[in-house]
Amino acid sequence: MARNADYAARRFDPEVGGFPSRRLTVVTCMDCRIDVLAMLGLSAGEANILRNAGGIVTDDVVRSVMLSQHALNTREVMVIQHTDCGLSHFTDEAMAEQIEQRTGAAPPWPLGTFTDVDGSVRAGVERLRSSPLLVECEHIRGYVFDVANGQLREVR
Repeated sequence: MARNADYAARRFDPEVGGFPSRRLTVVTCMDCRIDVLAMLGLSAGEANILRNAGGIVTDDVVRSVMLSQHALNTREVMVIQHTDCGLSHFTDEAMAEQIEQRTGAAPPWPLGTFTDVDGSVRAGVERLRSSPLLVECEHIRGYVFDVANGQLREVR
């Protein structure tokens, strides 16, 4: 709370609008090594940032991108996953079993694990491009962020 008070007093800009000025949505992983705004040279108010485990394009990501496009006029989407992602270190089945053993309940949805980060990025981009609910699908591109050197590489 003290850090938020400092932010509110010193750095918060109430003039930043709710419509992303670069008309950009970024889908990426929740990994704490990824500082999305710094990585892309962006400032607050320039992009919608959607984060989840793995940067996987889930039903909720499609919903959020759709709303970003239709309500906030975004037109470009970057899907960014990264090297050394936790989701690449186990399988859905193994993690679901571990969760069920710990909690007594199995996850009701796929966890999104993968062994090929480029393939996972391609699948996410394709899922967005094939959605009939999105516009400007030619501006959806995929990338891998290298956690060892901070560089992005486009996945084609």
